[in-house]
Amino acid sequence: MYHKILSMETSRVTYTGDLRAQAMHIKSGQVFITDAPTDNQGKGEAFSPTDLLATSLGACAITVVGIAARTHGFNVDGTVLKITKIMASEPRRVGEVIVEMDFPAVKYSEKEKSIIRHTINTCPVSQSLNQNLKQTFILNFSD
Repeated sequence: MYHKILSMETSRVTYTGDLRAQAMHIKSGQVFITDAPTDNQGKGEAFSPTDLLATSLGACAITVVGIAARTHGFNVDGTVLKITKIMASEPRRVGEVIVEMDFPAVKYSEKEKSIIRHTINTCPVSQSLNQNLKQTFILNFSD
């Protein structure tokens, strides 16, 4: 069965051998590599595909928070995310992603904190992942 592709290609991945792949973003031409992790026969010299999944969740969450902050007139520039991926087995999969967000030394109002908390839960990556994947967000405000 053939499906007509209705949108433009997003990326192209080439398997280069030795459990490594090279990914190219079509629109920008940006390139990165992935490696199998050391606990699964790989070298672990680059992000693994499951590292990218976990990292995508954090990057998406802070991106939508940035959009909400811009819309509501406050700033989250300088926020640092620490992302931890916890693997599960049978079948091998990502079992939990912990995203710890350290916000800059800004006195956020309760309304701004509420906007941040709500917005994280609307992240498209979060909404696209299997409901069995535990997503833990820890928000650290300096006040």
